Amino acid sequence: MKTIEMINARARKPEWSMAEPVNFCLEEGEHIAIIGRNGSGKSLFVDMITGRHPAFPDMVKYAFDEPYNNLKHISFRDTYGGDNDRTYFLQQRWNQMEIDEETPTVGQKLEEAFQLAGEDTAERRALQHHIYQLFHLKPLLDKYVILLSSGELRKFKLAASLFTHPKVLIMENPFIGLDAETRDQLKELMTMLAKEQGLQIILVLAKTDEIPDFITHVVEVKEMKVLPKSEVRSKRLEVREHPQPQTISLTSHHSSLTTKSEVIRFNNVTIRYGERTILKDLDWTVRKGEHWSLSGQNGSGKSTLLSLVCADNPQSYACDIALFGHKRGSGESIWDIKRHIGYVSPEMHRSYKQNIPSIQIVASGLKDTIGLYTRPNEAEKEQCRKWMNVFGVGHLVERRFMEMSSGEQRLVLLARAFVKEPDLLILDEPLHGLDDENRRMVKAVVDKYCQNSDVTLIYVTHYQNELPTCIDNSLYLKKN
Repeated sequence: MKTIEMINARARKPEWSMAEPVNFCLEEGEHIAIIGRNGSGKSLFVDMITGRHPAFPDMVKYAFDEPYNNLKHISFRDTYGGDNDRTYFLQQRWNQMEIDEETPTVGQKLEEAFQLAGEDTAERRALQHHIYQLFHLKPLLDKYVILLSSGELRKFKLAASLFTHPKVLIMENPFIGLDAETRDQLKELMTMLAKEQGLQIILVLAKTDEIPDFITHVVEVKEMKVLPKSEVRSKRLEVREHPQPQTISLTSHHSSLTTKSEVIRFNNVTIRYGERTILKDLDWTVRKGEHWSLSGQNGSGKSTLLSLVCADNPQSYACDIALFGHKRGSGESIWDIKRHIGYVSPEMHRSYKQNIPSIQIVASGLKDTIGLYTRPNEAEKEQCRKWMNVFGVGHLVERRFMEMSSGEQRLVLLARAFVKEPDLLILDEPLHGLDDENRRMVKAVVDKYCQNSDVTLIYVTHYQNELPTCIDNSLYLKKN
C-alpha cells in the first residue's frame, strides 16, 4: 500500500520547480532518508510532498484524509516564536528583567500542544511522559521558551509535533545542534515510534553519516532532480576533494585593543536567570593567537558565555570580565568590542528574516548590524564578493536570502563573519546544515585563516570530527 505517491508531479509555480517531473512513492512500512548537496532541491521536494509548494491536482496522493493532521513537517527553521517575534536576539534572549510575565514557559507551550493534538487519554499521557523522560524535558518545563538553547529548542519543537501522533513525520536535519547523548536519545525515540506507534519517518539530511539504522530507503536529490528510491545499505553521497583555499590575504587593521596578550578574561563569573544558575564561578583566559574549542551538553551555558564575549548580555557589567584588555564597563562601547569580532551562530541565523540580496547580508558584517542600514561602497562590495567566493557562494550575490536553502544561507553568514577579517573569530556550530563537501571546505578555510598569528578563534561544535586542525585549547562546560 502506498502511503504517499507522486506521479509526474510538477509544481504550480514554474519559476520554483524541479528540473523534471517528480515520481516518488512511500510504501507502507518504509522509512526514508532524503539526501543531497546544499541547494540541490531537497527542501523544494519536501514542500511538494507536504503541499506547502503545491503541485497540480492529482499529482500527489495520500492514503489518509486530513494531510494537515496526519503529515507533520518539522523544518527547524529555528524560531522561538512567530515570524514577528525577533526581539529575542539582543533583548528578550538575554534580558531576564525585561521578559513579560505572560511569556510562556516550555511546560505551558507543550501542554497547549498536547491539548490541541487530541483527547486527553491515559495512553496519550503515557506517551507525553515518555517523551519528557526520554528527552530530559522535565527540568525545562518551567523555563521560558525564549531562553532555550538551540539544542533545547529542537527537542521542544520535536516533542510538540509528536503529540499529534501523525502517520508520517518529516524532519529536516534533526540532529544538528544536539549533543551526542541527545542525538542517541532522538534516534532511540524515532526507532520506538516507528516500531510501536506505526509512524513512518522521512528524514532530510545534509550529512550522510547520520542515517539512522531504522531507515529502510534513500532518495537522493541532485541538481533539482529526484533520483529513484534505493535501499539504504551504505548509501553515501559522492564527496569530491575540495581544493585548498587560496592564500587568504588579511587587511592590516589591528588597533591598540589587540596589542594586549589577553583577548578574553573571565574572573569567577556567575550568571543566573531567576532561580537558574547558567554559569558558576567560571575562570577563563583566552590569549591572542589561541584557538579554542567550546563544548558541553545542551543547556550548559555555551550561548550565554558567547553573549558575554560579544557584549550582548547586560549581565556582563556585573561580572569581572575583560575584553581586549579593557574591563567591561570601563567606558568602551558595544561597538568598540564588536568591530573586532566576527560571529556566526544558530541564534544569528534565526534573526535573519530579511529577504534581501545575499551580498547585503554579508555587507552587514562590516557594520555589525543584523540588517543593512547604509549602502556599501564599491570597495566594501568587492570585499563582500571576495569572501562569498571563498565560501563558494559567489554566484549567489544577488540571490535573495529567504529564497536560498538553509545550507546556502549558512555559507552566506559565514562570509559575513569573515568579511571584516576580524581579530577574534567566534564560530558557534558553523557547519549546521552543510553537506559533507561544504563541511570539509569550511574547516579548510578556518585553518587557513587561523595561520595568521594574530587571529584568535572560539569554535563551538558537538562533533569532534568537525573541529579544524588548528584547535590548541579546549573548554568544556558542565550543566549546572
